[in-house]
Amino acid sequence: MIRLEHILTPERSRVNVPGGSKKRVLEYIAHLISADLPDIDEAVLFESLVAREKLGSTGFGDGIAIPHCRLMGCHTPISAILRLETAIDFDAIDGEPVDLLFVLLVPEAATDAHLELLRQIASIFEQDKVRERLRSAPNNAALYQAVLDAQN
Repeated sequence: MIRLEHILTPERSRVNVPGGSKKRVLEYIAHLISADLPDIDEAVLFESLVAREKLGSTGFGDGIAIPHCRLMGCHTPISAILRLETAIDFDAIDGEPVDLLFVLLVPEAATDAHLELLRQIASIFEQDKVRERLRSAPNNAALYQAVLDAQN
């Protein structure tokens, strides 16, 4: 089983991210990940995230979205977590605005691992206590630690 500490880093855990719009947040995600991992092309990542959202929103309710995609050039799963300054409309299934985003990028060939990671992430975020802790994290390090603690 892949553990979140193997795919998430403190550098890709951010609080008080400017929201604005779904597009702007996806641009922020692409920039954040490509700045941390120079092998990832920012424009390709952004287009891949947008293409996945066009298939159906990754907003699954309770203010949570899990933007994800398969990505050419990605050799191992990569993630990021963002808490937005202000919740945004993300076309979530419950119609509620989103303020917590857990990003998941997987290699193009990943299938079972991709689905297993999505299942793990969704089960963590379904927990009220986890969402409360993520929303009250005072800084990036606390947000990162809250994710790691939630998996245990």
